[in-house]
Amino acid sequence: MNNIIPAPFDLRIARSASRNLLSIPGPENITRVQLPNGIVVLTRSNFNSPSVVVSGYFPAGGLLDPEEKLGLADFTALALQRGTQNRDFQQIYDALESVGAGLSFGGGTHTTSFGGRSLAEDLDLLLELLSEALRWPAFPSDPVERLRAQLLTGLAIRAQDTAEMASLTFDQIVYAHHPYSLPEDGYPETIQAITTTDLAAFQQRAYGPRGLVIVIVGAVEAQAAVDKVAATLGDWSNPHQIVVPELPPVTPLTETVLRKVSIPGKSQADIVLGVSGPERRSPDFMAASLGNSVLGQFGMYGRIGEVVREQNGLAYYAYSSLSGGSGPGPWYFSAGVAPNNVEKAIDLIRQEISRFVSKPVFPEELADSQANFVGRLPLSLESNAGVASALLNLEHYELGSDYYLRYPNLVQAVTPEAILEVARRYLHADRLGIAVAG
Repeated sequence: MNNIIPAPFDLRIARSASRNLLSIPGPENITRVQLPNGIVVLTRSNFNSPSVVVSGYFPAGGLLDPEEKLGLADFTALALQRGTQNRDFQQIYDALESVGAGLSFGGGTHTTSFGGRSLAEDLDLLLELLSEALRWPAFPSDPVERLRAQLLTGLAIRAQDTAEMASLTFDQIVYAHHPYSLPEDGYPETIQAITTTDLAAFQQRAYGPRGLVIVIVGAVEAQAAVDKVAATLGDWSNPHQIVVPELPPVTPLTETVLRKVSIPGKSQADIVLGVSGPERRSPDFMAASLGNSVLGQFGMYGRIGEVVREQNGLAYYAYSSLSGGSGPGPWYFSAGVAPNNVEKAIDLIRQEISRFVSKPVFPEELADSQANFVGRLPLSLESNAGVASALLNLEHYELGSDYYLRYPNLVQAVTPEAILEVARRYLHADRLGIAVAG
């Protein structure tokens, strides 16, 4: 789960931006090509900037981790640039630094992702380094051990972070006996158990062209971008690339489950409570997302922020979040409070959930959130990186190339009654997972 506190929305900026929906990605300006080996290339030209952004993913995430070696997918992804068969660690970074470019990898639950940026004239180099890292990583011992030390340090910091531990515990409650209950970055003992042989074996069996999506946005012609990907990755094959197993269903809670994690010496307690929500492809997602905006996002974090933080002064922050993805991500409520205010804050949030599912949201509340959703779309597409992220979402969630053109109408079509129906389907104040750390 992501514990970054979202910034309050500026409705005036959103409404101003909503008047200008020019240059929205759509069928007329998105090129999509599937290479013979299965790689999908999406590209959109933008010659207003001399740069290019490269982003992508493929299905090699933590779902493939053995339980005794949790974090293997993420560890492998982060180790790709520690050395390849053609370049050592220093040579890779010298090549990037010499042209002011960047390239990075990361492992998630479902996928391994990558992202890079460079001047358009250096796109060939960026794709060459990407291909080397994906296809011929060397996993040299010394750089891998330094990376392991960094990962273990991060896990030690996580164990002392009240927000992180509340989030981790929440996942264990709501997703009990499900892959989502397991942290994608593993535990200290599982990271210690991973060898360089494990890293190489994971890359050999999980990495390949099947399911790989790459997006290029920037100062390059669409066909040229496709040709460059074909030249560097078009001959990649892995007949032994494994198929990711289907995600099992989540068993909903039948009662409220509360779990506390003691972290001595902390002056703040973090609370995470909620349920599993709709996945991104669900027809419920748009109504749930707008409802979540009213409940704990819009302005100073919606109704939750108003009641818990503004009216009662209990929380340093209080908001809600909906994290729909490839599976049923969490719909959760989070607050940071003084330890003696934990129970009162939980009670107030549960009262707001009960109120939310008792009657429709006010039309003006919904209208404000709808204006915000429509208005922030063009703002999110002002950069090459924003457009690249948008194109990845189109492909990953099968939204259709005209989705962003239809988006304002989809948002405006949601009614207060639709939000109430969806909220009653997912939110039950007497069936919550509640985690407290501090």
